[in-house]
Amino acid sequence: MGLFSWLWEHHQLLMHQCFSLPFAFLFYFLAIWGYLNLTYRYLFLSVGGCVLAVVTMGIYSLLLVISSFVFVILLCSMDPSRIHAWAFSIQMLWLTFWHLLIQYREYYLNEPVSIRLFLAVSSLMLLTQRITSVSMDLQENTVVLSFNASSKRKACVTLLPFISYILNFTTLLGGPLCSYSQFVSQMERINLKPPPSPLALVCLKLIQVISLELVKQCLIYVIKQNTSDSSSSAVLCAILWVWTLAVVLRIQYYSHWKISECLSNAAGLGFWKNSSGDSSDLSGLSDGDFWITESSSRISEFARRWNATTATWLRRLVFIRCKRFPLFMTFGFSLWWHGLHLGHFVGFLTWAATVKADYYIHRYLHPKLSSPWRKQLYTCLCWINTQMIVTCLVISVELRNISGLRLLFVTYIGLFPLGNIILLVILINTVG
Repeated sequence: MGLFSWLWEHHQLLMHQCFSLPFAFLFYFLAIWGYLNLTYRYLFLSVGGCVLAVVTMGIYSLLLVISSFVFVILLCSMDPSRIHAWAFSIQMLWLTFWHLLIQYREYYLNEPVSIRLFLAVSSLMLLTQRITSVSMDLQENTVVLSFNASSKRKACVTLLPFISYILNFTTLLGGPLCSYSQFVSQMERINLKPPPSPLALVCLKLIQVISLELVKQCLIYVIKQNTSDSSSSAVLCAILWVWTLAVVLRIQYYSHWKISECLSNAAGLGFWKNSSGDSSDLSGLSDGDFWITESSSRISEFARRWNATTATWLRRLVFIRCKRFPLFMTFGFSLWWHGLHLGHFVGFLTWAATVKADYYIHRYLHPKLSSPWRKQLYTCLCWINTQMIVTCLVISVELRNISGLRLLFVTYIGLFPLGNIILLVILINTVG
C-alpha cells in the first residue's frame, strides 16, 4: 500500500494512463473480433474520454465539454471554409483565460492550484491541437463535412467521428497527435485489416517507461546529494548540476510520451504506412525517442525532434501560414499556447533566437571543415552547445518564474545561449 501511495503521489498522470490501458486493450479486441460496429467504436472512445475526464478532472472536465460543444455548434452552423478562424480564436481565448486564472491564483492570491485544474488545462491544450487540426483540414478541403440537418440521426452519425476524435480517451491526457483522416481510416478498417497484436509492443514500451523512471530517480538522488554545488562549488560542477536537473525534467516528458504511445497502440492506433512505405508495426504515432532526440547535435534538429507531432502541428498552423518572421511567430505562439509565464517568454524566445543562430553558424562554419577529425570535433562541440542551450530552455520553461532565470546566471550556464545570440548578431552584420 505504501508503494501504491508513493506512485500515486509522484506519478499521478502516469498512473491514470496505466489504468486506462485495460480499456484500450478491450477496445482493440472487441473491434477486431467484430463485436463493435463503426458507430459503437466511435462511441466507445468518446464515452471513455468523457468518463476519464470526469474521473481525473472532476468539475473541471467542463472545460473540455464546453470546448467540444462550441466546436460542434461551429460544425453545424458555419461554412467549413470559415470554421478554422472561429475555432482557433475561440479555443485560444478560452485556453488563455484559464492560463491567466492559474497565474492569478498562484502569484497574486498565493493559493495552491488543484491538480485537477492543471490536468484539465493540459488536456485543453491537447484538445486545441485536435480541434484546430480538424478545422484546418476543413479549410483546406482535405476533410469534407456532409452535414444533413433534415435528419437528426444522420446528423449525429456525421458528427460522431469528430466528437470521438476530439474526446478520444487514448489521447485525452496526452499522446501523439494524428490527423483526423488517419484516425477515421483506422476506425473504419480495424476489423477489416486488423493491426498486429499490440501486446508485445506495449510491454516493451512499459519497460522503457520504467527504465526512464529508474534513471530519473537515480539522477534525483545525485541532485539531492550535491545541492550545494549549484552555488558554492566550481563552475563546471554547477553547470553539471543544472544539466542533470534539466535531464530529470526532460525524462518526465519522455516517460509521458511513451506511456501515451502505449495507450494509443493498445487500442490498435498508429498502424499506417510511413514515408518509406513500411507498415509492419504500430510505430506510426510517436512524439520522439529519448536517444534520437538527445543525440541531436544542433538545436534546430532538437526543435524538430522534440515533441514531434506538436512540432508538425505548429509548423502547419503557424510557420507555413506566416509571411513575416515565421520562426519567431511560431515560437511566440508556442509560448502563448503553453501559458504566458515569465519563464515561457524567456525560454521560447531564446529558443527561436538560438535556432536562427544555428542556421547562420552552421552555414558559415560547416563549409570550412575540410578534414574528418575537424568535422567530428565540430559535431561534438555542437552537441555540447545544444545540451547547454536545451538545459537553459527547460529550466526557464519548467521553473517558469524568476528563480529559474536566476539559477541559469548564477551557474553561468545562461552564457551559452547568450553567446549564440551574440554570434548571430555578428554573422548577420558581417555575412548577411
